[in-house]
Amino acid sequence: MTSTVYYMNARSASLETGLVPKLLAVFDAAGFDKLIKPKDVVAIKTHCGEWNNTGYLRPVYARALADRVKSLGGRPFVCDTTTLPYSPYASRVTELDFLTTAERNGFSPAVLGCPFICADGFMGTDDYRVDLPEGYILKEAYIATAIAAADVLITLTHFKGHMMGVIGGAIKNLGIGAQSKRGKFNVHMGGHPRYGFSGSATLHPEKLAGFNGGNGGKWLEDLCPFGLVHVMDKSIEWDQEHCPTCRACMGPMTSSGVLEVHNANQEAANAAIADACLGAIKAVGKGKVAFINLALDLTPGCDCQGFSDMPIVPNLGVFASYDPVAIDKACIDKATSAIGISGSTAGDKGVLHAGERKFEACSSRAPGVSEEIQLATGEIIGLGSRQYELVEVAQGKAEDFAFSPDSRPVGLRFREKFAKFSPFPYDRHDGKGFLRKDEVDLDRVNPGR
Repeated sequence: MTSTVYYMNARSASLETGLVPKLLAVFDAAGFDKLIKPKDVVAIKTHCGEWNNTGYLRPVYARALADRVKSLGGRPFVCDTTTLPYSPYASRVTELDFLTTAERNGFSPAVLGCPFICADGFMGTDDYRVDLPEGYILKEAYIATAIAAADVLITLTHFKGHMMGVIGGAIKNLGIGAQSKRGKFNVHMGGHPRYGFSGSATLHPEKLAGFNGGNGGKWLEDLCPFGLVHVMDKSIEWDQEHCPTCRACMGPMTSSGVLEVHNANQEAANAAIADACLGAIKAVGKGKVAFINLALDLTPGCDCQGFSDMPIVPNLGVFASYDPVAIDKACIDKATSAIGISGSTAGDKGVLHAGERKFEACSSRAPGVSEEIQLATGEIIGLGSRQYELVEVAQGKAEDFAFSPDSRPVGLRFREKFAKFSPFPYDRHDGKGFLRKDEVDLDRVNPGR
């Protein structure tokens, strides 16, 4: 079965070819406007970015969608969810932290023109359970309540790489981003006897000696929010069996060699992301979920990191589809066919050439893990298809994307105002307005001539 993906490239040379107009153009071309009935509550799920991350989507994209939803009679809200304490200084673990970070990054009701919601509540346990008998590995999912309660869900995704998921696309935006904290533990294989840290990670305490100035054990003890790491004389004790895989310690432990996480954990979690994405769709209702991918600023890591590396390929464009598998596949294919950016991680990993798979080489924690595990799993469970038709969308008219508070041409808007409050001093210097030399030697200041 072939799915349709609507597409516009990332080049902009006029008002109607800007990225916001292209976002709205693919929205309409895909028929997403027909999803929304008057009074429908419409969730716009995006990623607000971690503290000090600079690669996340600018809030203007969510604002443009919210305005479009309101023009159709819908009631939009923009949302994201709390995270696991997956790094030493994670900034979105509670709703209080989440809203503080989001506002700093520009996500607030005043900016978005609609409510901005932490969809899974103060501690991330506000959720709706979904049965997944068709799941490849997960047989249940826990969806953030505000998302599950929506009449329509628009998935607005910054397509890029991901340190664990290899790609961070539409599937990941719902497969992790629409899950409550319980749901995220589920997806990350918390407590799983084979694929969780209890079964797929190996501790090397002997490597603690030079870690963190020799204070590695105490540092790791301070990182564990479940109290499972204890400092011992010249070593540490880790209650590995009860580790729920929150990943708070994973970065420091893996980079220092203290913890070895086998690819089985990453691969299983990627399959689980597809299952959980299906869970989110089932919670809202099949046929009521739309996907838009903005393949811009394609960093090798996710927006949930506290930094943003330079992109590995140039901007690819704007994509829209009802099929999350097809839209992610289209983005991967565009990235594969693109030439990588010199000086980026793609250059470091030797994958600059067109035709080379960029994301699986550039993933910091899952190098070599396929960038299509989420997609392949999605096909098996009926989430979507990797076979797609790419339909290029024609650009709209400039007047359709004009300044919406007053879309009249500037002559009509300002002729009377400029007559009353003239910004040009015609009464000075014989009508020339300003005191300037009549002529200068421009060749003198133009080294190119």
